[in-house]
Amino acid sequence: MSNGLLIKLEKELGLRNYSKKTLKSYIFSVKKFLEFCQNGGINEIEFKKYILEKLNYQNPSTVAKDLFAIKFFFENVLKRTVDVPTPKRNKTLPDILSLDELKSIIKIVINPKHKLIIKLLYGTGLRVSEIVNLKIQDIDFNEKLVKVRLGKGKKDRFVKLPDSISSEIKMFCNLGNSLHVFSSNRGGKLSIKSIQKIVSNSAKKAGIRKRVYPHLLRHSFATHLLEQGTDLRVIQKLLGHSSIKTTQIYTQISQASIKNVKSPLDNL
Repeated sequence: MSNGLLIKLEKELGLRNYSKKTLKSYIFSVKKFLEFCQNGGINEIEFKKYILEKLNYQNPSTVAKDLFAIKFFFENVLKRTVDVPTPKRNKTLPDILSLDELKSIIKIVINPKHKLIIKLLYGTGLRVSEIVNLKIQDIDFNEKLVKVRLGKGKKDRFVKLPDSISSEIKMFCNLGNSLHVFSSNRGGKLSIKSIQKIVSNSAKKAGIRKRVYPHLLRHSFATHLLEQGTDLRVIQKLLGHSSIKTTQIYTQISQASIKNVKSPLDNL
C-alpha cells in the first residue's frame, strides 16, 4: 500500500515541476512517516505523534522540513486537510567568517582548482549546487557576469564575476575540455560532497576552529556586502531570494552597527 502512495506522491510532485532534490527529500520524509504509521493508521493523530517524537532528538528546522512534506502528502495525495502546527524554530545565527579568516583559508590552499572554488563561493555568494552545475557558457567574461541557470526556486539570475579572479577563471576554463567549469578527475561535474570536503579541510588546515561549510561562505559574502553599504534589495537579487525577509537575516548577523556604537561609559 505504501509503495502505491509514494508513487502517487511522486506524480503530484512531478506535476508541480519540483526539483529532483525536493522530490527525493519529500519521498524520504513521507516514507519514514508511513513506516511509523504501520500500527496506528495514517491520520492526523499519528502525524502529531510522529512530529512530537522527532522533536525529542532533532532540531525544529529539520522537523519542519518533514512536516511540510507530510502535509503536502495529506493534502495532495490523501486529499485530507490536517491541522499540525509548524514547530517554532531556534533563532540561531551562523558564525560568519572574518576577512582575515577568509584570507588565511584561501592562502593555505595549494591546489589551483580548489582555491578557485573557494574564491568563487565567497566572491559570488553562489550555492554549492550552483557551483557544481556551473557551465563555461554561463560565464560572460566581457561583461564579467555569471548566469545562474535555474537556481533554487527554478529561477535564472545573474551575479557579478569578481574582477580579481576573472582572468584566473578564464585561463582555467580554457585548459579543460569539459562543459562544466569544475569537473571531477573521472570526468563529469564535481560532486557537492567533494566541494564540502575541499572547504572544510582547507579551513582546518588554516586553523579555523569554526565549522566551515560552503553555505557559510555565502552567508559571509552577503554579510560583508551589507557591511560595506550594499543595498539589501541588491543583495536579495544576487542571492536569488524570493522574499526580502529571507535576506533581512543578514541585518541581524552583521555586527558592524554594534561595533560602531559608542558606549556611554566612554564619555566619562
